[in-house]
Amino acid sequence: MLKHTNLVIKILIALILGCNFHKNKISSTSYLPHHTSITSLLKKLKLDGHLSFHNIHHASKDFGNRYSFLPAAVLYPKSVSDISNLISYIFQMGPTSPLTIAPRGHGHSLEGQAQAHQGVVINMVSLGKSQEMHFHVKENTNTPFVDVPAGELWINILHESLKHGFAPKSWTDYLHLTVGGTLSNAGISGQAFRHGPQINNVYQLQVVTGTGEVVTCTEKKNSDLFYGVLGGLGQFGIITRAHISLEPAPKMKIEKLLSKLNYIESTLFISEVSYVEFLDRVHVSELKLQEKGLWDVPHPWLNLLVPKSKIHKFADEVFGKILTDTSNGPILIYPVDKSRWNTKTSMVTPKENVFYLVAFLSSAMPASTGTDSLEYILSQNKKILEVCESANLGTKQYLPHYNTQEEWKNHFGSQWGDFVRRKLTYDPSAILTPGQRIFQKQFTFLWQFTI
Repeated sequence: MLKHTNLVIKILIALILGCNFHKNKISSTSYLPHHTSITSLLKKLKLDGHLSFHNIHHASKDFGNRYSFLPAAVLYPKSVSDISNLISYIFQMGPTSPLTIAPRGHGHSLEGQAQAHQGVVINMVSLGKSQEMHFHVKENTNTPFVDVPAGELWINILHESLKHGFAPKSWTDYLHLTVGGTLSNAGISGQAFRHGPQINNVYQLQVVTGTGEVVTCTEKKNSDLFYGVLGGLGQFGIITRAHISLEPAPKMKIEKLLSKLNYIESTLFISEVSYVEFLDRVHVSELKLQEKGLWDVPHPWLNLLVPKSKIHKFADEVFGKILTDTSNGPILIYPVDKSRWNTKTSMVTPKENVFYLVAFLSSAMPASTGTDSLEYILSQNKKILEVCESANLGTKQYLPHYNTQEEWKNHFGSQWGDFVRRKLTYDPSAILTPGQRIFQKQFTFLWQFTI
């Protein structure tokens, strides 16, 4: 009876706010007000930063280079109140407004996730430039951390942290990403086996919800929102500041590290680089590819989390039968130990404690019709996903992308109910991050949805 009552309440809330969640494929409406009317509405906002309505095509592109949705405007905030005021203004317009909002860091999304068609893209790097980092690393500090704006790049945090003799515990393989961007997904690299992903190394967040409310949250204070936005794909709020856990910066002791490993001595190859050079190694490759004009091409990447018990079956099916040619880009494979993770976040992983990240980092040649073409690589990705499903391998997508809500429901599994509840609680008008294609703002009062 209680479950039925809760469901009725949720439906009534959604009807009032005009959200429309479709059971199968997410639909869109053809209604859009004239561009000049959107411009005139947004110009009424009082901001510390500014809104730009011209020369904004860069906000319709991303690293994946496959989707392009032009926004109506780009916000360059200088304060958190700029973001709060914008969201509050659009939320108060009600369900008849088509405007949505997408935070954008350095634009490294793969499937248009940081785009907002005829909406407003928030340039989070602008916020990062207008605010400072604050280090809390004194000797009597039991848990050293750095308080950073969400638009700050991890590479900048690394350089500033090292000046204090510290460094964040967990990294991504590429450091020219914003804090808010990686925390909204997970932030995984080889260090995740020891320290967990970046979302497990955060003490506090400042979040602007889909109603414009600015909320400070931790594991104990506003914990539902705290865990929700970590790995929440930008669906419940925009992260604007974060307290990142630090540890003393490691020192280079090659012999000590090797003494803990079992290996065949004749296979040992050592390349000594500084800590910064090691962590920022991907950027070197980026610069070389940019020189050759091979960086701004389509990147149909596929990132999978494969349970340890199924990794051999996965290898037989994928590398033995599908990927006969792996020359389109590097493939990363490394183990992850989930037993050290905090599993309360929104991130979805396989059920086993140990699983493997398998990342197919392909680059497609725009004019090609061969095995390095976008069409061919996408067909391979589709085959990989199909075999994972047909062989019941229990894999999950990292940086997931789906086209229907039913697929998203299957992705989240038992976490789907909580995900929907948080959406209704913190972004009831479905304003935030429409590019994820999980929920879409609608201008009707039809409700079709199942939990």
